[in-house]
Amino acid sequence: MLADWAVSLMESLGGVGAAVVVGLDNLFPPIPSELVLPLAGFSASKGVFSLSEALFWTTLGSVAGAVIVYWAGLLLGRDRTRALVARIPLVRVTDFDRTEAWFARHGTKAVFFGRMVPLFRSFISLPAGVERMNLPKFLLLTTLGSLIWNTLFVGAGYLLGENWHRVESYAGIFQKLVIAAVAVAVALFVITRLRQRTKGDPEATAVLPRVRR
Repeated sequence: MLADWAVSLMESLGGVGAAVVVGLDNLFPPIPSELVLPLAGFSASKGVFSLSEALFWTTLGSVAGAVIVYWAGLLLGRDRTRALVARIPLVRVTDFDRTEAWFARHGTKAVFFGRMVPLFRSFISLPAGVERMNLPKFLLLTTLGSLIWNTLFVGAGYLLGENWHRVESYAGIFQKLVIAAVAVAVALFVITRLRQRTKGDPEATAVLPRVRR
């Protein structure tokens, strides 16, 4: 069982084990972060490591996994990356296509918010690498997004202790809230630009700006 294996690894390796488990969430998307992150919090509540150590190691694991995926996208390119995704068990090529389209539309914002959306958090690093997004900016946004997501789930697992499994049932609600927030932000941006064009603003030459990577 995944949960038993994850807890055992954390107990054996401490914080490093937590980093490895969370990093695998990026490399193998079917491993859900909504499951492994509360387990890190649960392990912290048992005294395997402190809560601050749990947050540090899980975030380090998230960023390390994301960087590996980023470089894979950069080195392989779009076509070979897409072909590789098709070979991953339980993953569909359309998952990559949707993530790529989201990155194309929202650019750097997609990396930050994508770290807080299940499945997208694993794939968002691929198009960032394919498009050769600025690495320091990628690292900053990935770290911030991962820290927010990890804090919520690790903290919940820490507070719930033996009842850590209850966290997973709330993950879907949080996911919808994040997606709704992004949709509202984009809609407001588009409406503002359209109004500027209607008023003849010379700087409003396009509805959406060119993405800076």
